[in-house]
Amino acid sequence: MNDNKKSLYAVIIFLFIGFVLIQNKRSSTSSEITENEIMGHIRYLSHDKREGRYPGSRGSKDAISYIVKKFKSFGVLPGVNNSYIQPFNIKTGVELGDSNYTKINNRILNVKEDYIPLFFSGQGKSSGIAVFAGYGFKINEKELVWDDYKNIDVDGKWVIVMRHSPERENKHSIYTEHSSLHKKMLVARDAGAIGVLFVSQIEDDGLFPLQYMKGYSNGGIPALHLSNDIADDLFKKIGWTREKIQKTMNKKLAPLNFDLNSIKIETNVNLLAQTSRAANVIGLIKSGNREFRDEYVVIGAHFDHVGRGGLSSGSRKPKENLIHPGADDNASGTAGLIELAQKLSAQKSRLKRSVLLIGFDAEEKGLLGSKYFISNPIVDLEKITTMINMDMIGRMKDSTFTIGGVGTSPIFNSLLDSLSKNKKFKINKTLPGFGPSDHAAFYSKEIPVLFFFTGFHDEYHTPYDTWRLINLNGQKSILDFVYEVTFFLARSPQRPLFSEAGPKNNSMEKRTAFKVTFGIMPNYGSAAIGLEIDQISNTDGPAAKAGIVSGDIIKSINGKEIKNIYEYMERLGELESGTSITVEIERNKRIIELNVSF
Repeated sequence: MNDNKKSLYAVIIFLFIGFVLIQNKRSSTSSEITENEIMGHIRYLSHDKREGRYPGSRGSKDAISYIVKKFKSFGVLPGVNNSYIQPFNIKTGVELGDSNYTKINNRILNVKEDYIPLFFSGQGKSSGIAVFAGYGFKINEKELVWDDYKNIDVDGKWVIVMRHSPERENKHSIYTEHSSLHKKMLVARDAGAIGVLFVSQIEDDGLFPLQYMKGYSNGGIPALHLSNDIADDLFKKIGWTREKIQKTMNKKLAPLNFDLNSIKIETNVNLLAQTSRAANVIGLIKSGNREFRDEYVVIGAHFDHVGRGGLSSGSRKPKENLIHPGADDNASGTAGLIELAQKLSAQKSRLKRSVLLIGFDAEEKGLLGSKYFISNPIVDLEKITTMINMDMIGRMKDSTFTIGGVGTSPIFNSLLDSLSKNKKFKINKTLPGFGPSDHAAFYSKEIPVLFFFTGFHDEYHTPYDTWRLINLNGQKSILDFVYEVTFFLARSPQRPLFSEAGPKNNSMEKRTAFKVTFGIMPNYGSAAIGLEIDQISNTDGPAAKAGIVSGDIIKSINGKEIKNIYEYMERLGELESGTSITVEIERNKRIIELNVSF
């Protein structure tokens, strides 16, 4: 678009805005956004009785009921047929089933006392003799060569390996990226092992906790952690101790392996997924305008938070078992959604386009609510003209807040400048459409987005994000502005055109120093065995050129099986630029083999 056209378009926007604002001032002010109402919503949503609004919890259900009740009171219509609720399931944990057992020779072990299955363990029965394979390393790099599997046969056998590395306290050690339990399981599985038993270093006490880790799934072979007492008895029978093994490897910085043919291991692993019922809340303000009523402006805000925190919750204080109220994140945005529902509903007769109001669940779990909506839309996605997202809008500082996604339509910059003229706040505009909140799912589908945000703070994802720290005056200013933007977009004859503004994903490939990339965006919420592809992020990348498309599930790379995103990342790290490999994908329940070149 040339400068003359931009200037003309800016003038047209300015004149139209003037007309809209004059008409708006003539309307009733009985449904105005007020600081008292904002605070009332925030205090309810962030109250201790909501217990941090963890998806599927009683507190989350209270929040859902509260939003629905408010929508009904404003005359907002149900957005999902005759319901305000769009339910979906999320995996929230893992627990032991009824039939777990492990036997070493003739000794039956007690689960949770003598051993524990790990969160990525495979399921089912397994039986065989054992070998010991040091730290479980198989490394051949310029800086480090270490192969605990050299000169031993592990095919069809159990592998026993030691946790950690020779430099367990050094986070920057050259061993660190090879030391995770999951990585060691993968190496053992590639070598043909039927199971892996982990034993602790002498500094470790207790069993590794059985806890759900998002993204990990059935590793294909059983993976167990032995208690120190059982491990000591096992090595004593063959003349070794854990201390002697550890000191030998650490002193020589060299592999150590040996057969344990006198030891037979039998197991059955049964792990059960714990699921919760989450739900988006969707309301509809239906325009009466015949020409535009089937187009939609979406306003969204997530209402979930991290509950009481804990490991893998996203809490920045994971060891504190305290309610995380999430007043700013994101009771503030949810309060804004409710207030805007009230004001826009009162202006329904003046709207040309309809407005969808969406309270997203499970945003903190990986944007699961917005991704579910995009995968299961209640309206044609092409009819959504703009998605406006509010996340953490309650802590304005220095009369300044951020609007992201300004580059996703050529009209947004001029529109925001015109509407903010003579306002008592300043806007920090950023262009990219992708961001760490629910608008990202819409941007990936080429829908223009605007993201309202007042910034991170020390209380973010801690028990101290409370209503007392909310800047009410600042939040009201933001909501009044969001209303003006929405009102304009719902009345303008021209819908915003989409323009690409930065990548459509935050691919793990780009955040890790790999030698090659596929040019894909993984589906982080997929339950498929393998790596399901959400988007092709680079249309000239290796995946696209090989014929891989969105929805394909990568099952193996270079002959090595893949069961989840973490195994994909491990395989990716092994590849070199300038090589060609075979990749097996599942498409429409058929396995297809493709050649991929880097």
